[in-house]
Parts: sequence; structure tokens; C-alpha cells
Amino acid sequence: MFQAKLIVTGDDFGYCPRRNQGIVECFLARAVSNASLLVNGSAAAEAAELARRYNIPIGLHANLSEGSPVCEVLKTNSSLLNEDGFFHGKMGFRTALSKGLLNMSEVKQELKAQVDLFRELTGHLPPHMDGHQHVHVLPEVRNVFAEVLEEYGIKYTRVPIEPGLHNCEWIEPSLLDFYVGVEEDSLNTVDVFTKHGIRWTDVYIGLSTMGKNMSVSAVQNAIDTAIVEVASRLPPLPQHRAVTMELMVHPGYPSTPPIGGCGGGPDDFSQSWERLHELRTLTTPQLQSHFRARHIQLCSFQDL
Repeated sequence: MFQAKLIVTGDDFGYCPRRNQGIVECFLARAVSNASLLVNGSAAAEAAELARRYNIPIGLHANLSEGSPVCEVLKTNSSLLNEDGFFHGKMGFRTALSKGLLNMSEVKQELKAQVDLFRELTGHLPPHMDGHQHVHVLPEVRNVFAEVLEEYGIKYTRVPIEPGLHNCEWIEPSLLDFYVGVEEDSLNTVDVFTKHGIRWTDVYIGLSTMGKNMSVSAVQNAIDTAIVEVASRLPPLPQHRAVTMELMVHPGYPSTPPIGGCGGGPDDFSQSWERLHELRTLTTPQLQSHFRARHIQLCSFQDL
């Protein structure tokens, strides 16, 4: 059995105080090893302070789809905004993009503003940067995203191509269709990110184990499937080189409106029981035992 390094990333750090609390608890329980900060989240400043206090490694969860922009000049009269003055939403962003309605120079402007705000909040650049609701792998956006990472010298991102995804019959069809679309976009992104010298883990996990679909057995099976897949795909690794994996998770306590969100209040997923379900699953001792049995070391992007 080869060695493996697993980054367990708590997404949406900064979304609300209850999300922050859950991610911190998971980190202290060694169930999460990394976090991804929403700088336009209502509790972003608190999240940055908690990261400092508890030495939580954090990167940037770039957000172009939920809430409000952080770039002042884009807060009015921008192609990134709907008629209510907020981002277009997860599917609305994709629709506007497909219709050619989004100005890529404004996308770049907002991404750079978010990197700058991350640095202002934390005192350093993000070691990694991914996209909220996977917008960073979408056509056109992927090119701008790669340019921003290269410009700032941000080395790592996330490429959501999950082994065994098509065999996940427990995922409802509409959601699986969305995930397969994310995978297709990711496959078309690989060459772009490679060209700009951006790196990511050997394996990504998290679509099949999100929310109500997370269980100890689901995470264990996803990891085992990934290990088998990577063993067949990658050439023999140098003895000192571990296989790297990222598990995307969303632990926390349910948001209580009107507190939370990124400018428009918390969404349904954030208010649901599914966040707490993830927290409880991730902190189950059986999961930690599985990591040890598989010689899996939890780490952050800074440790790669």
C-alpha cells in the first residue's frame, strides 16, 4: 500500500458564524485539515481571525455566483449582477455565461479583488484558490481564473473529476446531471490550468459524498475507489512521493436567517440539517481509523 496525503477542505468558511463554528470544531477534532474562505461571506472577518487563532490553513473560495461582489465598481451596473443587484446564482451564472452576457474583464476584476481582500483579511496570499459552486472550471471563466492564479503566484486549485461518479446511483438524477456537467467542464479545463503552471491533487472526492449523501461508508468507499483508480492511472511514483487527494466537505451548524450568506441571506442548503450531518459524519472515530488503516495522512495544500 502506497502512502497517501488527504486534504479535507471545509468549504464556505466565512458564510456565517455557525458555519465557522462547525469548521473549527472539525479542525480541532482532526476531521478537517484545510478550509476555503468566502471573502464576501457575512462572517469572513471572523473566519480569518479564527484561522489565525487555531492555525487553520485556509485558501480562497472564489465566489462569482452567490451574494454580492467585493469590487466596489462592480456593485452597480455590472454584467455579473441580476436585476436585484446580486450575482446570478449557481444556474443563473451558467445561463448568463452560455448566452454570452458576462464580461470576462469584470470576472477578472472581481477575482483579483477577492484575492486582494483575502490578503487584507489574512495577511498573506491564498496557498490555493478554488471556485464556489465550481464556477472556476466553466468555459471562458477557466482562462481568466488561470491568469489570475498565475499573476498572483497561487500554485494550487481544485479540479472536480471524481473517480466512479457515473456509478453513483444513489444521487438523484438532476443532481447527477449537474455533477457530470461539472466533470465535463473540469476535463476541458485540465489543459488550461496545466499551461499556466497550476497544480491540483491527484484525486478529487466530494460530489458523491455531499450533504445527505455523506456517510462513513460512502467516504470510505470513495477513498478506496480513488486509490484503486489512481494506482491504475499514474505511473509508478518515486518512493518519497505520496498520492495526493482532496475531499471537499461542507460541515457546520444550520444557518439561522437573516444571519449568514454573502449579501442576500443564507440559502436553503445552508439552513438545512445536511451541514450538521456532514459535521457528525466527519468526526466519527471510524473514519479516522479508516485513514490510519489506509496509511492516509491528513494535510493542507501548504504541505504538498
